[in-house]
Amino acid sequence: MEKLSVEEIYQQHVQSLSPAERLRLIEITAHELVTPLAQSVSIERHDWIAVRGIAPNLLEGEDAQEWVSRTRHEADEPRERQWKRQT
Repeated sequence: MEKLSVEEIYQQHVQSLSPAERLRLIEITAHELVTPLAQSVSIERHDWIAVRGIAPNLLEGEDAQEWVSRTRHEADEPRERQWKRQT
């Protein structure tokens, strides 16, 4: 038995369907394509307990929010100087 091309299948079988039937065919096809993909994708979970203590004294006692604010300010200073030179 000769295998039909996608175009031949469309012309012989799909083209004669009503718009509602074609949409249903698309829905069925899409569902069959997505289902195996969804099952094969695993959500990677991290074990945060495993990284506990990996970088001790990283902040050397500094409050985390203070560190974030300070480093943002340090990163902004060169940009602000550059903007002032350009204006």
